[in-house]
Amino acid sequence: MATQAKRRRVAGPVGGGDADPDPVVGFLSWCRQVGLELSPKVRRRGCGRARRGRRPALTGRFPVQVAVSRQGTVAGYGMVARESVQPGELLFVVPRAALLSQHTCSIGGLLERERGALQSQSGWVPLLLALLHELQAPASPWSPYFALWPELGRLEHPMFWPEEERRRLLQGTGVPEAVEKDLANIRSEYYSIVLPFMEAHPDLFSPRVRSLELYRQLVAVVMAYSFQEPLEEEEDEKEPNSPLMVPAADILNHLANHNANLEYSPNCLRMVATQPIPKGHEIFNTYGQMANWQLIHMYGFVEPYPDNTDDTADIQMVTVREAALQGTKAEAERLLLYERWDFLCKLEMVGEEGAFVIGREEVLTEEELTSTLKVLCMPAEEFREFKEKDGWGDNKREEDSLTITNIPNLKASWKQLLRDSVLLTLQTYATDLKSEQDLLSNKEVYTKLSWREQQALQVRYGQKMILHQLLELTS
Repeated sequence: MATQAKRRRVAGPVGGGDADPDPVVGFLSWCRQVGLELSPKVRRRGCGRARRGRRPALTGRFPVQVAVSRQGTVAGYGMVARESVQPGELLFVVPRAALLSQHTCSIGGLLERERGALQSQSGWVPLLLALLHELQAPASPWSPYFALWPELGRLEHPMFWPEEERRRLLQGTGVPEAVEKDLANIRSEYYSIVLPFMEAHPDLFSPRVRSLELYRQLVAVVMAYSFQEPLEEEEDEKEPNSPLMVPAADILNHLANHNANLEYSPNCLRMVATQPIPKGHEIFNTYGQMANWQLIHMYGFVEPYPDNTDDTADIQMVTVREAALQGTKAEAERLLLYERWDFLCKLEMVGEEGAFVIGREEVLTEEELTSTLKVLCMPAEEFREFKEKDGWGDNKREEDSLTITNIPNLKASWKQLLRDSVLLTLQTYATDLKSEQDLLSNKEVYTKLSWREQQALQVRYGQKMILHQLLELTS
């Protein structure tokens, strides 16, 4: 996971004492103390919406030059090249001693001893407890880092939107359902694991941090700002590494077409340029191949259409089943269709909560969707034979390939089922594509929309453009 650079000082009850009027000065001093080295070729630069706060450039001991730009895709701040940067050049180095994790925090020993009791579905509880402790510890070595955190009460994740607004603006996108699951899991995790742990150690957690609301805010921070070290190839079978906070690395904004990447080594983490970066241009990291619905869900922002080349649209697997059922007339046909569906479940090609993922240039779940269309559309006798053989093994035909470019060449029955599934999916949105296009093409109207309305519009529009492309290809 990576992080968006949307930093402001922490608000609320967790930070005790008087805040430094210029937290950047304290942070830069802390960077020098922990050996966090910034290249003289980069400076920190303000970007994003004008209503966000501004602050000095992050340049360490190098000359400070404040610049404000709206070039970024995220509200907040990023790093900008002071000089031209070439691919492979080092932008900054973060020693592992500066990382904040369940292992480096001041209660790391306790968290390790209690590891078994802190296991959860998310796997984030130890880091969240570390943050809860360090945020209210007067002598926390990470206090200068926390001083540049976003204002917790103003996070833009949809989990903080009123439920009515979330459902109204993001209906059909999959975000409301994902948020509801998050909120249920957060509440369960807090009351079953986190709060009992804090109450068992009152000397380590003051009453002011024993709050479900604060815990929910910190979950959002970890969701948006933490990193997860990738496993080595030979470790693929292991559980994913725990998340950790990486000061300075979480300053960079995200673009699908990014120009920098974080590299991991035994002693440090290194941000390295992956493309030429001209002088004055912003340096962008990537949070991974993220569709806009994932970006708004996890980070609270999107890339405006058509910038996000990783955008996707989902067709729920049960929607394809529903579309197939529409074509049945007799009860025997319906029963046979359910038999086909159950067999696809056995093959682990479909599930009640699964989705087929369609990108702008490829079907990301090609095998699953191909298998589903084939099984649901094949003649009854062929299905009986297919079922007796327990699938087709490796005997797949090239003409059945479900690449975007090959969709017009698919069998008519496949195209019809895919088309019907798309039409059913489009019905789940509250508005149609033309309404979205009218809003986006009218700059005067668009600029009057709230930030949330603009972001949600971009999510809906990107998904509908992909779905309408499928309609054209299956016509």
